[in-house]
Amino acid sequence: MIENTGKLILRFVLGVLILLHGIAKLKGGIGFITETVTSAGLPAVFAYGVYVGEVLAPLLLIIGWFSRIGAAVIAVNMLFALALVHRAEFFSLNQSGGWSLELQGMFLFTAISLSVTGPGRLSVNDR
Repeated sequence: MIENTGKLILRFVLGVLILLHGIAKLKGGIGFITETVTSAGLPAVFAYGVYVGEVLAPLLLIIGWFSRIGAAVIAVNMLFALALVHRAEFFSLNQSGGWSLELQGMFLFTAISLSVTGPGRLSVNDR
């Protein structure tokens, strides 16, 4: 039961924190994302993937429905964010000596972990 509670906490926290980014993009638009995607030589339509990665996928995690897929989508979304937006910071430290991308790294590896372990029994489906 403790393991399942731990997975619930990880799912919920990752889902809510990523969803907040998605809500901001729903309110403010994705112009910045579209510019970033097209300047990298990718089609502008790829920018809409941020809605899947930051709105739909977190909702799947929060309710525990197809959480492995939701977590995998979040992981892919984070890889795109690291490659397109945070590339210059990848090997840098912040003012307190920590990795500049520790939040993004935590999101990425928590998502990978949940996609491997699954959501636990405290979910709509435990796949």
